[in-house]
Amino acid sequence: MTVTNVSNDPVNLTLTVSAEFDATPERVWQLWADPRQLERWWGPPGYPATMKSVDLRPGGRVEYLITGPDGAMPQNPWEVLEVDPPRLIVFRDSVVDENDVPVDGGPSRMTVKIEPVEAGRTQMLIESTFPSHEALEVALTMDMGQMLTAAIEQIGAILATPSPVGAA
Repeated sequence: MTVTNVSNDPVNLTLTVSAEFDATPERVWQLWADPRQLERWWGPPGYPATMKSVDLRPGGRVEYLITGPDGAMPQNPWEVLEVDPPRLIVFRDSVVDENDVPVDGGPSRMTVKIEPVEAGRTQMLIESTFPSHEALEVALTMDMGQMLTAAIEQIGAILATPSPVGAA
């Protein structure tokens, strides 16, 4: 199992998931930077992601849909705030309606840190910081920690295959 910890901190309004992989930071970075790899794991099982665009640079956007078992396809844009390949991505995250208005109490701020922990092994930490206790409660009620865990657990199969030629 790759997920090593899931925690929430109601005082600091955070939900954090950490995982370790038998891969270099550069290889783990590709999981975010390559749209085809990202859509293979970002949606948890039963909720596939479709990446419409992935622009990982400050001011860029990542736009995607998650398709639920009922066929619902909420829009999930990320506004990229900071990037330091292959170590860091910071973005605003929210579920929005057809007018781009957040419907989940967001946007939240998501920080992804990718760090080597030993030779050939990398830790990925995903920390979501919410704008209010209510927004954190929405995330906890929808079991965001378990959803992220289920999504991350799909990464092993991706890392077991060779990286695509020309992947970011």
